[in-house]
Amino acid sequence: MMNENNNAFKNVRRKPGLQIWTVNKMQMDPVPPQAFGNFFEGDCYIVLYISENKGSRQSADIHYWVGRTSSQDEQGAAAIYVTQLDEYLGGSPVQYREVQGYESPRFRSYFKNGLIYKKGGVASGFNHVETNAYNVLRLLHVKGRKDVTATEVEVSWSSFNKGDIFLLDIGKAIVQWNGPQSNRREKLKAVLLAQDIRDRERGGRAQIGVVEGGDERSSPELMKFLTTVLGPKPAQLKEATSDDVPDSAQKNSVRLYHVYDNSGNLVIQEVAKQPLTQDLLKSSDCFILDNKGSSVMVWKGKKASKEERQGAMNRALSYIKAKKYPASTTVEVMAEGAESAIFKHLFKSWTDRDQTQGLGTTHNVGKIAKVDDGKFDVMELHARPELAAQYRMVDDASGDVKVWCIENLELAEIDPKTYGQFYGGDCYLVLYSYKRAGQQQYILYMWQGRHATSDEIAASAFQAVNIDNKYNGAPVQVRVVMGKEPRHFLAIFKGKLIIFEGGTGRPGVVNPAKDARLFQVRGTNELNTKATEVVARAASLSSNDVFLLKTDNISYLWYGKGCNGDEREMGKAMSDVLSRHEKRVVMEGQEPAEFWIALGGKGSYASDRRFEREEPLHSPRLFECSNQTGRFKITEVDDFAQCDLDEDDVMLLDTWEELFLWIGNSSYEYETKEALNSARDYLRTHPAGRDPDTPIIFVKQGYEPPTFTGWFNAWDPHKWSGGNSYEEMKNKLSDSTSISQITLDLKNTKLNKTPAGGGGGGYRAPGGPLTSPPPNKAYFQDETDFFPRPSSPTRPQSGMSSSSPSSLSSSGAGKFFDPELLVNKTPDELPEGVDATQKEDYLSDLDFENLLSTTRADFQRLPKWRQNDLKKKAGIF
Repeated sequence: MMNENNNAFKNVRRKPGLQIWTVNKMQMDPVPPQAFGNFFEGDCYIVLYISENKGSRQSADIHYWVGRTSSQDEQGAAAIYVTQLDEYLGGSPVQYREVQGYESPRFRSYFKNGLIYKKGGVASGFNHVETNAYNVLRLLHVKGRKDVTATEVEVSWSSFNKGDIFLLDIGKAIVQWNGPQSNRREKLKAVLLAQDIRDRERGGRAQIGVVEGGDERSSPELMKFLTTVLGPKPAQLKEATSDDVPDSAQKNSVRLYHVYDNSGNLVIQEVAKQPLTQDLLKSSDCFILDNKGSSVMVWKGKKASKEERQGAMNRALSYIKAKKYPASTTVEVMAEGAESAIFKHLFKSWTDRDQTQGLGTTHNVGKIAKVDDGKFDVMELHARPELAAQYRMVDDASGDVKVWCIENLELAEIDPKTYGQFYGGDCYLVLYSYKRAGQQQYILYMWQGRHATSDEIAASAFQAVNIDNKYNGAPVQVRVVMGKEPRHFLAIFKGKLIIFEGGTGRPGVVNPAKDARLFQVRGTNELNTKATEVVARAASLSSNDVFLLKTDNISYLWYGKGCNGDEREMGKAMSDVLSRHEKRVVMEGQEPAEFWIALGGKGSYASDRRFEREEPLHSPRLFECSNQTGRFKITEVDDFAQCDLDEDDVMLLDTWEELFLWIGNSSYEYETKEALNSARDYLRTHPAGRDPDTPIIFVKQGYEPPTFTGWFNAWDPHKWSGGNSYEEMKNKLSDSTSISQITLDLKNTKLNKTPAGGGGGGYRAPGGPLTSPPPNKAYFQDETDFFPRPSSPTRPQSGMSSSSPSSLSSSGAGKFFDPELLVNKTPDELPEGVDATQKEDYLSDLDFENLLSTTRADFQRLPKWRQNDLKKKAGIF
């Protein structure tokens, strides 16, 4: 059955996008797109995501999702299908095992509005959602700020608590109740989920309302809706429950294992622990990488046997059992040449060779683009932020520069003639200003000398805040560690950046005299060149570079055998800045005796010719740094976009050469402080042995430079100009889906005590199980039109109409009252004998029609585009 791949996968599309199947009776059944994000707890699913990368290169990820109550047979069938689908697609996809409630960031990234967990499963006869189906009665318990999940729970007040959000969904109307202890981000995510249900499952024909828990009096009509379905609200609800998932990550290091079968016994042999190097992976074998117990990754060598490759997932599961890890541990399986970005990040360096691209087709990867030695086209950098991000250059460095030094813990301006000269005993602030799209932009560099005092370093941070405040928070702040200057910092000094090992550049201070000083010059043009003072000993030399040896009487310009003509030219230009003495050019191997004497004697040094080597390719990674739950956490955001930048938090963007800390406008100062500490810890503890002095760049919301925005696809500079906050989204709901309209819909919907069709059961939520009506609660029998019906079959039918405002008419069927006595009245204000839940029964046909005419008149006053939009949603066009 499952060996017939061509039949099982005949409906698999090889186009970019998302495809989902459920395992039903051991067969793969496709899930309709409108049901994406809905998962039955009793089922297993196969999720295929194909993405198209730059250069028309495709990559694929296959996930199999395991529901909490799914059977072992279904889980086994899903695992087999994933393996076969991987082979069907050429062996290049990355495979993932997902467990309900513990889904990977990659999996969650496909469902930006959240995951909905449904009771039951298709094997029990439950079908996935049908668009425009309204026979719904369900309560969704919504949790999470970034990764949202909504679980079907009992339709009762007993399911509510004070800290979470609940959606009561009856098909034609969805009412969101916000726990009084829920935060703004959670509320916004729940609104987006409700809108997604409305648009995707109801064709836009459901109405949404929001009730703020603890302030229910502000929404009387919606509370009437809730109590009609759920009964009276109890005086006390349950306390909030934590959103935190226990951290299952072990405290050990990242380790690489060779796992193989020996006469039926699983053998686990440790190969190495962090930092790992790529050459440890052998094409003839399969390896398991244990990421501190938080995830287990299987790497399949291209020359490994078919049996080993097919059994990779089972080997991983056996490994998890052997290690006694939780069953929810994430598993990834990948082939050689198709490694995931996270896998590559766990290695000290990574080079892609003959990378498998597309679905089964192999191509050679071109070299990573280098920074052109010529001038930058600043307009192109501004027009193409991805280019600015790749080059780490916001512009061509032709803007204005101002430099201060910290003197007596205060700012002292530096003479422009000495710009570019930095002493290791000092701290400096460098303000760079430039224009982009006619707007003034700023970058504030904080350069900290290796030998500066702690007081001076603290003062530089304090003074940076003062400058930042002077420019209303506009500057992007970049912390620069001595010797780790970023590319743009080099460029603004036009090939004249000199780093002195110690001393100070403060006026009036005489630095200790030295018999000889040695400077290493690196760079090929004025945008990337700097001279760094090193110990004046032979061991400091390198055949790959240019050096300037400065003595009291003469300076030697030493050219290593591995340097090129451009590097020699920049060395010559730098020597003119460093020394006014006579300069003597010395070629490696032709040094005079005086040269070695100045260095304290001839000795060995790095003389190996370097090979042309590109920078290792690493995909950027985004992390959320949040204290919203009361505990500081860092959570990765996979397949990130601009919409993932949370205004309430600090976000960390790792581009390998730099770390960006993006500060949301509503983030807490504590989060900013902890994020900086965590960024340093992140570098220090990174499995790949990262440089702890990697530049950390502070970016404030609304002031993002192109070196930051270029890592995001389709960056929108106006995203935060308004209209996307929770309050604004809530107001939009109130405007476009009038609360009175919801109430009027409910008023004109027949309430019965028995289910549709006269049976004794309940309702089937779209794609969900059959639920019994809440005890002693009414439910909605038929779907109503978008506009209220002109008459109600349950109202007394009489030809009599109301006369004077105070008139009261009656017939054999009932009593009629003037609308003024009924509309917008509380139960206590109604005439004696009137049922507050059936006020329409006490209106004559004429008064009822007049009331509807008033509603229609309000509709006619709407703009034409809005009328057409509502009609389209109603299916009138």
